Amino acid sequence: MNGSRRLAGLAMLAALCLIIGSAAGAKAQAPAGQDAGAKPQYTMAEYNSYTAAQATKDPAQQVKQLDDFVSKYPNSALLIYVYPLYYNAYSQLKNFPKVIENADKLLALGDKIEAPVRYQAYYARAFAFSNITPQPADPDMDKKARQAALDGLKTLSDLKKPDTMSQDDFDKQKKQPAILFNYTAAAAALAMKDYPAAIESNKALLVLTPDDAITSYHIGQAYMAMTPPQQMDAFWYFAKAISAKGANQAQSNQVKTYLRKLIVNYQQAACDNLTDAELSELLQLAGNSADRPSTYTLPSAADLDAARKDMTIASVITDLKAGGDKAKVTWLASCGLEFPDVPGKLIEVTPGTDTTQLKVAFVTSDAEFDAKTTPDMDVKVVGQADAAKLEKDNPVRFTATLMSYDPDPAFMLHWDKAKVNPDDIPKEKEKGKKKKRQ
Repeated sequence: MNGSRRLAGLAMLAALCLIIGSAAGAKAQAPAGQDAGAKPQYTMAEYNSYTAAQATKDPAQQVKQLDDFVSKYPNSALLIYVYPLYYNAYSQLKNFPKVIENADKLLALGDKIEAPVRYQAYYARAFAFSNITPQPADPDMDKKARQAALDGLKTLSDLKKPDTMSQDDFDKQKKQPAILFNYTAAAAALAMKDYPAAIESNKALLVLTPDDAITSYHIGQAYMAMTPPQQMDAFWYFAKAISAKGANQAQSNQVKTYLRKLIVNYQQAACDNLTDAELSELLQLAGNSADRPSTYTLPSAADLDAARKDMTIASVITDLKAGGDKAKVTWLASCGLEFPDVPGKLIEVTPGTDTTQLKVAFVTSDAEFDAKTTPDMDVKVVGQADAAKLEKDNPVRFTATLMSYDPDPAFMLHWDKAKVNPDDIPKEKEKGKKKKRQ
């Protein structure tokens, strides 16, 4: 999934015509009607030059006229109306650095501009920043973009609801600008490698766009980039990206493949089917919950190595029968491992063309050997034809790879690629005799 995007649905000119910005639109018109008797703040020549530029429809020609105005009247009181004309024209020309430059000039006027005008300047700036591609490696630009986006959010929240609009309609009008401001703040933070800030802004964005796969993916990216990486949170948000309603099939498949590789590398378990089961569980949980429960974890490679340190087949069976988290870790650690000389009592022998199937009861003592009559291990012997000579009720030892198990109440370990200890295979003259446990 592409790590960046254009906010194609957030056309700046349309957003600047929002009802919540109508007051700004009124104030951005040429101030023809000054109070009677008040001292003019600008000359008629200034006013005529401004209105001529304002009336020009061609953005390139309008920029030339505005340049001429600023060169003649660098300290004009009309600059608060000139700069919005500038950044609108530059936006049409797709000269986004110039949009930012003129929005910043307007914002630098401080208290001379009112909240609706500031909001429009912040919006124009954020929109321009999000459309600069490729983004240059400029930490100062990123820092300013993030702060301006956060200031834009505050200005947006401070706007007063028009008397003619319901609160519900007003909130709906503010949602789209809030999306852009949060997106810009998050993108700038990610560019600065300020991962906690990127996560904070992306999570705020996800509240506004819960079905957006890319936002969830960006949160996962930020968690993975932290030092040290926060894998559980990263896995959770990658899973949310896969299951998001806004993700197409190609995106879902791409992120799913990536997430599976991350889990494999994180755990280094030997059995692929266990990874698939964990991934399926994670996708289901993330699709039904906004935040990762603190109880949700996956054992790491270090956890599995620790579990293997003193592992025996007897401890594996004990842990698996006990169930719970201990059983999960033990199984991840033991599945796919080869265990040598596993002892047992042979309950059944089924010869085949290329394989011999054994049903064996695991035993560790003479008392167990005498008592057990039901198998709890299914053993597939490969490439050892003499194994067919084995007889039931005799002791047997085998070396094999543990592949799967059935939990209680019908507990059964399944082994593959087994080789029986040659000493346990009876010679012709021994057939029919019951051997003693070694």
